[in-house]
Amino acid sequence: MNTGTERDEEALAFGCEGETLVGVLHRPPAGALPAAAATGVVVVVGGPQVRAGSHRQFVHLARALADAGHPVLRFDVRGMGDSSGALRGFEQITPDIAAAVDVLAARAGVRRVVLWGLCDGASAALLYLAERRDPRIHGLCLLNPWVRSEAGQARTQVKHYYTRRLMQREFWLKIVTGRVAFGAIGELWQNLRKAQRRPDAATAGSGGPFQDRMAAGWKNFAGRTLLVLSGDDYTAKEFLELVAADARWAALMRSDRVTRHDLPEADHTFSTSATKRQLAAGTVAWMSTINAATTT
Repeated sequence: MNTGTERDEEALAFGCEGETLVGVLHRPPAGALPAAAATGVVVVVGGPQVRAGSHRQFVHLARALADAGHPVLRFDVRGMGDSSGALRGFEQITPDIAAAVDVLAARAGVRRVVLWGLCDGASAALLYLAERRDPRIHGLCLLNPWVRSEAGQARTQVKHYYTRRLMQREFWLKIVTGRVAFGAIGELWQNLRKAQRRPDAATAGSGGPFQDRMAAGWKNFAGRTLLVLSGDDYTAKEFLELVAADARWAALMRSDRVTRHDLPEADHTFSTSATKRQLAAGTVAWMSTINAATTT
């Protein structure tokens, strides 16, 4: 919602392990409810991505949250946008997230923080919980989390791409007429083999090192989680394939602290105006559960 007043948005520069991070702090309007003003949001940007987000998605989200009373910090991690240093992958940005949480707490006076991340930004938020014991983190907003593995990617392609293609008359006509190359058929066969692979007893269900740490971080988190999944996105589908194949992830999804919100028409970055509005409205509404949980 827009209050009609001029927005309070401040550019910030702050330190992280000898480098300088640049971000924008969105403050709520005067008169915001104390419970909302005490709960801030750090937008964890995945890579390679800058603090504005694709089609200014993060700007739109931050303003919607600030208008609802929540301070928000969106920032560039080291090596991206206006921040200095070498570029890091999502598995190496725990110090960046910690620096952002510190700055939001100090500059906006928040007592509770929600980490909001899309794709590998969501993965980085879970890795932060695995690596840091930070009592200020009361909530997570995870959008289309990145859990890519060779077997998971193969299962997703077989189920959501090849299965659809095999049901199409046009595909079989191309095979009969020789217009489908043997390479394409070989690729399908390779994906079928990869999709059937199972980890050995020593690593059963792990999904790979970073997925293992993500699951551990989520399991140990006592706060609330909003999980948003796009219907038109292979990253979201691969996440669901992991949940279906791994009992630990399935158990995490069944927690009464997890709220799942599906947007069937949304793509990976919620690029349409309609899905962008739905995402912002859903996030704002869910934030009220954080306020309620901490005031009861």
